[in-house]
Amino acid sequence: MVWAPDAPPSASDPAGDVPPERLSLTEVASHTRLEVLRSLGSGPGGLMEARAEARLSLHGENTLPERRPASWPRRFVRCLKDPFTLVLLCLGVVSAVIASWGTACVIVILVAVTCVLRSNGEYRADRSTAALRKLLGVTATVRRRPDGRDAPAEREIPADQLVPGDVIKLGPGDLVPADVRLLRSSGLTVHQAALTGESAPVTKQAGDVPGGADGHLCWQGSSVASGSALAVIVATGADTRFAGVHQQNTHRLSAFDRSVNGISWILVRLMLLVPPLALVANAVFRGRGLEALPFSVAVAVGLTPEMLPVVVTTALARGSAALARTHAVIVKRLPALHDLGAIDVLCVDKTGTLTQDRPRLDRCVDHDGRPDPAVLRWASVNSFWTLQLADLPAADPLDEAILDAEQDLGDYEGVDALAFDPVLRISCAVVSQPARRATHLVVVKGAVEDVLGRCARTRDAPLDPMARRRLRRLAGRLAGKGLRVLAVALAERSYVHRLGDERGLTFLGFVAMRDTLAPHAAQALAGLAERGVAVKVLTGDHPATAARVCRELGLDPGDVVTGRHIDGLADTALADLARRSTVFARCTAEHKARLVRALRLAGHTTGFLGDGVNDLPAMRAADVGVCPREAADVTREAADVVLATKDLTTIGEGIVVGRRSTGNIAAYLRVALSSNAGNVIAMLAAGLLLPFLPMLPAQVLVQNLCFDAAQLAFAFDRADPGIARRPVRVRPRELLRFVAAFGALNAVADLATFAALIWAFPEAVTPSGQSAFHSGWLTENLLTQALVMLLLRPGRHVSRPLKAATGALACLSLLLPLSPAAAALGLTTLPIAYYLLLAAVIALYGGAIWTLSRTRDRCGDRRP
Repeated sequence: MVWAPDAPPSASDPAGDVPPERLSLTEVASHTRLEVLRSLGSGPGGLMEARAEARLSLHGENTLPERRPASWPRRFVRCLKDPFTLVLLCLGVVSAVIASWGTACVIVILVAVTCVLRSNGEYRADRSTAALRKLLGVTATVRRRPDGRDAPAEREIPADQLVPGDVIKLGPGDLVPADVRLLRSSGLTVHQAALTGESAPVTKQAGDVPGGADGHLCWQGSSVASGSALAVIVATGADTRFAGVHQQNTHRLSAFDRSVNGISWILVRLMLLVPPLALVANAVFRGRGLEALPFSVAVAVGLTPEMLPVVVTTALARGSAALARTHAVIVKRLPALHDLGAIDVLCVDKTGTLTQDRPRLDRCVDHDGRPDPAVLRWASVNSFWTLQLADLPAADPLDEAILDAEQDLGDYEGVDALAFDPVLRISCAVVSQPARRATHLVVVKGAVEDVLGRCARTRDAPLDPMARRRLRRLAGRLAGKGLRVLAVALAERSYVHRLGDERGLTFLGFVAMRDTLAPHAAQALAGLAERGVAVKVLTGDHPATAARVCRELGLDPGDVVTGRHIDGLADTALADLARRSTVFARCTAEHKARLVRALRLAGHTTGFLGDGVNDLPAMRAADVGVCPREAADVTREAADVVLATKDLTTIGEGIVVGRRSTGNIAAYLRVALSSNAGNVIAMLAAGLLLPFLPMLPAQVLVQNLCFDAAQLAFAFDRADPGIARRPVRVRPRELLRFVAAFGALNAVADLATFAALIWAFPEAVTPSGQSAFHSGWLTENLLTQALVMLLLRPGRHVSRPLKAATGALACLSLLLPLSPAAAALGLTTLPIAYYLLLAAVIALYGGAIWTLSRTRDRCGDRRP
């Protein structure tokens, strides 16, 4: 929505800019440029600063509603929607209905502690991320006037400070920051797949188009693929078209989300199944009725890893903070840190990653392969006027290298220019000479095939099929030497040339550039290989050029696959080819996206490192999208991870941190689930064998509370260094197999404890001695839980937080029956003989865990 004109001044708007009504975007589409500017109280020179500040106060910041940070109470309420938390609340309600107030109170405390810890963790993580993102925030070039008498000035401001009526400039790679009406455009094409689903760029032109067509409008959320424009903002924030679409879209689940959700719902089903079975079994075999209901509720609570959300959030937030602090890497979405550690295939472009962004000129040749300085001169004319007229956000490194090699630009004057278009794969500059202003010279530079396709002749003769093949062979020989080859062509027009209509050109020759290898690329590739990450090179360059660079860096290119080959393959065949091949050349944006999807189809977890607009489809198709801080605004906004520099070494560090964080989460899941499963199995068995409940509901909940508090140490643990050597994922099936094996072992240890109790204290199995049984089993449970925290985590080095937590848990297990709270919990002191037998049981249990875990390690079956 936009404001209508002619509003009177008011106290709230010192600039006199409170319009009485709004115009819809449909009405804006049918207005001319002048009418839109007038309705917004603006002009080609933009708004006055005072009016812009008043409108910012009136409209608010240019942010989507979801982007505004949630308050702490809202986060707390959101935490209650976790499946585990909902089940606990239901169990608390059941406990209250049956007047089991102690159980209900403990459940409420457990839920409150979990939600408070998780809310605080998320709040701190989001606040840190927001502070870091200010360094990377999307900006826009806005045209404003200090006051009505001053000339307009252009400057960069954060996109969230834009208001309706602001006049902005757009260039290739820019994210359209709001809904805008074009005032002037030059070869403008935009990606608007986020709104319309169109994969190809859409042409936009600034013109007065009455009747409601939107070819002169650009929407927030789209991005500039090529060309440049001057536009006026007509809607911001929640009033944009993208805001409405964004409200309906949900973020796709990451690999981590799918893993955790899979584990969560399996356990929720078990919690809903086991308590009714326990209740029925007690009623049938022991004649207990509703008095067993609190015990059944406690069994369900015992199955719940209540601290899962807290441990996950804390571990990932600490890893993300460490990356930001030590390597200036920003993880914008916490689960992306897990996915970063899980990747086994990293797809990268060649330029700027394996090579430096600044190539150097190697040679210039004509159509016969002879050195020709004129080719370089015309290439420099194209580069200079493209940089001058196309409003590029950053200079193209190829253009800068050409201008470094040639300073003689003649006396040409620039008329118009089209920057390099990733779809057309050419750049075009239209120039004239002072003596012949009526004649325009069209200078085209770009990819060999695309320039040759627009040429009709060389300087000597028409271009017949044989001559075209000869030129392609010449370009191939240059590329085979590891050079990046650009073709240069020229045309003379006696009329005004329309950009995009480059046909009938005269071919001049080739400009060959040599890439400079990135300083640490070879070392980074070797490091990734050691960590089990395969690197795939996806580039638009010539196959021989890409192969040479890979060989120089120690990466075997194998058989290079071209985009033309990719076009003829079905998805399954492409998945097999993508798995076997290393280098893919002559790739378009769609080719890159198809390759990434094919690798995921083949079962790989993929990361994609890109920095340009044409990398967006592949970045969105990957499990983790990575870009450098200097990437195009739209690319940076879509990325999951933002690097300080486009450096593979930094990605390697991020992968290591991601694997360590995931390793801590996996260790928590292994310990919590196997211990809980073993205790529940033993509890159900004892419930059927004993004439009383094997553990009172309050005892179960106190035990869980102590165990959960100790397990928070996993979020601060130092993971085994060996975990960084291979991709790490939380795999539900492997985890459940692990839980089944060690849960059964835990249940055996519990049953052995029952036998020790009976031998040392025979009255413990009678109703009068049940407090001794409860005390003995609670002590054993807490001690074995402390033991498995040490033995079921990978690695031998135990961090200080884990030592402190397990030591406190072991001390608590021995002191609780002696404490003042013992009577309230139904506990009593035990004879010394029991502790001696318990020590033997725990020693045997620890030895069995050690042996089984090391056997699984040797068999390669211990994976998170």
